[in-house]
Amino acid sequence: MGDSRWVLVVDDQKGVRRLLYEAFHLVGVPVEVAASGAEALEKLGRREYSLMLLDVRMPAMTGLEALAEARRRGHRLPVILMSAYEDLSLIKEAGALDILDHLIKPFDVMELTQKITRWRASPFEYRS
Repeated sequence: MGDSRWVLVVDDQKGVRRLLYEAFHLVGVPVEVAASGAEALEKLGRREYSLMLLDVRMPAMTGLEALAEARRRGHRLPVILMSAYEDLSLIKEAGALDILDHLIKPFDVMELTQKITRWRASPFEYRS
């Protein structure tokens, strides 16, 4: 995982990216955003992140496709998936890609930032 404490937020909805960026910024978590799976893969090639929040349903490349490609490229960072639907087959597929957690939108942003702040303090002890 390295020494990086950056979080990468990947969502095709500008409002979601802005909300999460501002929430993490307010609690002192360094964060970058990406609007697509392709952009996320590009950013993963340039910086090491301690965590990725990844929307599942995005056009062109789904979150799971982006995650599978990231894993194929050797990126082993923890990932929290975000989706508007609770789909058990999706969760099963995502589990094979070694995800940390799965959030159903809408979720409590402050609760999420508190979890991330705790996780950043002791990443090996974090479990949702």
